[in-house]
Amino acid sequence: MMAASLTSPQHMSFLIKNGSGIVSVGMKEEDLERLKLPLMSPETENEDSSAPTFTITVDAKSGTCTGVSASDRAKTVLALSSPETKPEDFRRPGHVFPLKYRNGGVLRRAGHTEASVDLVMLAGLPPVSVLSAIIDPEDGSIASLADTRKLAMEHNIPIVSITDLIRYRRKREYLVERSAISRLPTKWGLFEAYCYRSKLEGTEHVAIVKGNIGDGQDVLVRVHSECLTGDIFGSARCDCGNQLDLAMQLIEQAGRGIVVYLRGHEGRGIGLGHKLRAYNLQDQGHDTVQANIELGLAVDAREYGIGAQILRDIGVRTMRLMTNNPAKFTGLKGYGLAVIGRVPVFTPITEENKRYLETKRTKMGHVYGSDIRGPLAGFINPTESSTGSPEEE
Repeated sequence: MMAASLTSPQHMSFLIKNGSGIVSVGMKEEDLERLKLPLMSPETENEDSSAPTFTITVDAKSGTCTGVSASDRAKTVLALSSPETKPEDFRRPGHVFPLKYRNGGVLRRAGHTEASVDLVMLAGLPPVSVLSAIIDPEDGSIASLADTRKLAMEHNIPIVSITDLIRYRRKREYLVERSAISRLPTKWGLFEAYCYRSKLEGTEHVAIVKGNIGDGQDVLVRVHSECLTGDIFGSARCDCGNQLDLAMQLIEQAGRGIVVYLRGHEGRGIGLGHKLRAYNLQDQGHDTVQANIELGLAVDAREYGIGAQILRDIGVRTMRLMTNNPAKFTGLKGYGLAVIGRVPVFTPITEENKRYLETKRTKMGHVYGSDIRGPLAGFINPTESSTGSPEEE
């Protein structure tokens, strides 16, 4: 990748020769709106929130021919990077693929688009990047790290990992701010409640803390996604309320730990109204994944960067993560946090939720066994209706 504002035909030729042939341009939302570049499909239709978000493709009108040559594409990239360019300066469709950068960059989404634009901004240049995936010349697959390093050494190009960039930014900026702390007596025991406000969209999140976190090592942690129907009203359709209840019990028994309660995650990020519509489809025979797809919504649109920053602020460094969802491991990586083990969350299986739990296992990769050694691995669900793990039942 490189800064779009510095692109030359020679640079473009190098990208095309050593990349996939698809040249993408990372851009902020306000610039995409200024140039009237709509997304190829609504963001809610992306099944995976980690996937890149493309707009319609473009070619610059001025000084270009077919738009496909290195010279033409370099001119298009330069036009996209210029604050003076207008919507009418482009032909649609074209040969350059603009990508939407998510506000907050790699601290919000650990993706190549965000990383490339963040690097350009750190260099003090206009916030527009140009990037292309490196391809293995032998079989056309994405190049291995070894091949990438070889290419970098041959051409004296530095390699920067997204994890490195997250670490760099995390040391210098935060996207959440702590707004209040209060003593919180609960039915499980005495905790402290920490309120955090996101600087990105103003959403307030809460961390429920038990005991002295101290040096931040080996902390029992649950990162819980908001579920109004399950957490508050006890919906039997899901296991969310039971998981939250169990997490609080386990932390109380351990005498030390944290539950981070992330707002804006309703229905795996689709919102309450859409979740209720998905329920109707599930009653007609769809599973939870099929229902979201039928509605044109993401299967899982949640992001965990904010949760990671909250944990860092409280002082967590290494943790045992209470989850059945491997995606949370990925979502928390790169923020100076180490997951040293997973504590499975076993909750009751009922006629109402058994299909939902099975779908999460078969289609979303959830696992219900334990890979952690020590006293916590012996904990079982203290809810009287539970008889064991999903695998046992």
